[in-house]
Amino acid sequence: MSDAISPKENLSNEEAIKKLKELAEDARNCFFTTKINDPAPHTRPMALQEVCDQGNLWFISSSESHKNEEISNNAQVQLYFQNNSKYEFLYVLGEASIHKDPALIEKYWTDFANAWFDGKEDPRVTIIKVKPVDSYYYETKEHKLVAMAKMLFVAATGAKIEDGGVEGKLEI
Repeated sequence: MSDAISPKENLSNEEAIKKLKELAEDARNCFFTTKINDPAPHTRPMALQEVCDQGNLWFISSSESHKNEEISNNAQVQLYFQNNSKYEFLYVLGEASIHKDPALIEKYWTDFANAWFDGKEDPRVTIIKVKPVDSYYYETKEHKLVAMAKMLFVAATGAKIEDGGVEGKLEI
């Protein structure tokens, strides 16, 4: 077992929102999990549209999807982001809500969504808002290769050094 450590840096309010936005928007895609209290939760990849200034995460979804149905039954969701190129990770536990507001659809619509819908006027288009309840992050302070070299050194020698990362709770 490795003895590498990561310094803790818990963030709150605007700092937490800034970090959440930075990590989530850099990763852009996440595993979006519904039915989190079920013995068999449902997880699928989702593309993030934006993290707004209030720290909410926004997604495009179909009203006919299992995800929307599951959110209607239990709004609690989990999001797992990973950015391999920077060795960054973000976990979000949140409360999801489904919106059909044309202004939100207009704001978050992308041409990429045309692959699933017949344009933004398609009645199946919905916008999912996830309001974070609990969030946790890990990121490298240095270049990914430096962090990986430190982890390998710790694994090989058993030394107790920082692993090149920082982690903490995001309180929004």
